[in-house]
Amino acid sequence: MTNELYAVVGNPISHSKSPRIHSLFACQTGEPVEYTAIQAPIDEFSGTVRHFFERGGKGLNVTVPFKEQAWTLADHRTPRAEKAGAANTLYLDQENELVADNTDGVGIVRDLQNNHGVALKGLKVLVLGAGGAVRGVIGPILAEQPAALTIANRTVAKAEALVRLFAKEAGTTVLSACGFEAPDQPFDLIINGTSASLQGDLPPVSANVIGPATVVYDMMYSLQTTTFNQWALDNGARRVHDGLGMLVEQAAESFFVWRGVRPETAPVIEELRTD
Repeated sequence: MTNELYAVVGNPISHSKSPRIHSLFACQTGEPVEYTAIQAPIDEFSGTVRHFFERGGKGLNVTVPFKEQAWTLADHRTPRAEKAGAANTLYLDQENELVADNTDGVGIVRDLQNNHGVALKGLKVLVLGAGGAVRGVIGPILAEQPAALTIANRTVAKAEALVRLFAKEAGTTVLSACGFEAPDQPFDLIINGTSASLQGDLPPVSANVIGPATVVYDMMYSLQTTTFNQWALDNGARRVHDGLGMLVEQAAESFFVWRGVRPETAPVIEELRTD
């Protein structure tokens, strides 16, 4: 059986773990998948996508800085991509039209619940940041019915815009927005959706948001403890997790969208941790 071609596209892309993850999925499932990384010129994303599918490519993952462009480029969007305003998964439907999906929200929820035993129902959740990464995960988090979800951001208006966007999906969840400095009570779960950890910085949040039972999740990942997670541990968080599991879980959901087969994620996460 001839391998079918998939890829991740971004700029830069050499650091991406996606080829390794999908190669491990292919080995595990026996699916005929060949998966590569493509660095698209900043001003040539649409041409790169078109060329990939014209030469027989079956599916693309999309990463920084092209997720919003992928969303715009698509002929059709899944409901979760529509709400996220960004896409990380592309494929052609039976009419040869481009479909955009977003698996990031599913990725973080599965990582929290399946890999870390954090059931979101009834929790008081604080999300830091209001950019594309956060917008992509709010819907799936709300679907798990936390008691409250507070979105804190440097520019409060951006957080308020997300509250308005997801108000109808909040259900019984108390959904609110504020600045970074405002939260002053402990939360059950804190999710850092800012990119501050990449620069070794911290969002200016009070340590009062951390109590002895608080679980902290940084959507960034690194070989060492992220800056944010170290800060959380120093201030008494019960435990901290980084975003590597989210990366693998969103990849598994993309694999399922493309192939109809759901790979096991735990052995892949473990392998990446020890690489």
